[in-house]
Amino acid sequence: MTTGAAAGAAEPPALETRGVVKRFGGVVAVDGLSLAIRRGEIRGLIGPNGSGKTTTINTLSGLHRLDAGEIHLAGRRVDRLRPHEIAARGVARTFQIPKLFGNMTVLENVLLPGQAERARAGARPMAEIEESARRLLALVAMERHRHALARQLSGGQAMLVQIARALMIHPLQVALMDEPFAGVHPTIREVIMGAILQMNRDHAVTFLIVSHEMAEVRRLCHRVSVMHDGRLIAEGSLDQVANDPVVLEAYLGR
Repeated sequence: MTTGAAAGAAEPPALETRGVVKRFGGVVAVDGLSLAIRRGEIRGLIGPNGSGKTTTINTLSGLHRLDAGEIHLAGRRVDRLRPHEIAARGVARTFQIPKLFGNMTVLENVLLPGQAERARAGARPMAEIEESARRLLALVAMERHRHALARQLSGGQAMLVQIARALMIHPLQVALMDEPFAGVHPTIREVIMGAILQMNRDHAVTFLIVSHEMAEVRRLCHRVSVMHDGRLIAEGSLDQVANDPVVLEAYLGR
């Protein structure tokens, strides 16, 4: 697989966490997490249910404030920023359950990040933003549904539209995806994988993907990070971590 994963030795990680801690009352959901993801890498984030994966995505996107630690984007600290400020720096995020505006059309939903972009200095012309939205809808095989209301879509179609909308962030640096393959038809899984690979190959977009679907993780991810009880317990290729005794104990209790 040819991607933009190779990067200069001096280049800071596209996304880095340093000792991140997130608590909810007395529960430590993320416990001292340190990750470093290279520009152009597709990284999987896996682990048993309740291991802290979604909370990690929420902290990275600014939805949860940290209790300790730091988050850096291309060498710049961003954990003190609000979600819209992190998005403006090129971080996109999808949710396990797509969050679309049902009374808006597919195209209108995908254009929303472009509308936010127009409020910033240096924004692209609206015609260019609209062309980008059409192109991304084509990438996820939803361009012909652009005038349909979002409430008319199936769950899988809604996931595709959510992904297209996330990829509208400009300039896109990092995409955080929470269970993009969960509960969708195999045909839609293939479309999602194709979109990820194309954005990674053509634009060196960095991806952090939370998933329980190991077949898709194997096909997509250069490396995986494994969490358990809020901690990072292993990193490497999927084959490497699958044979790690610590990982086996976390998944199987043995």
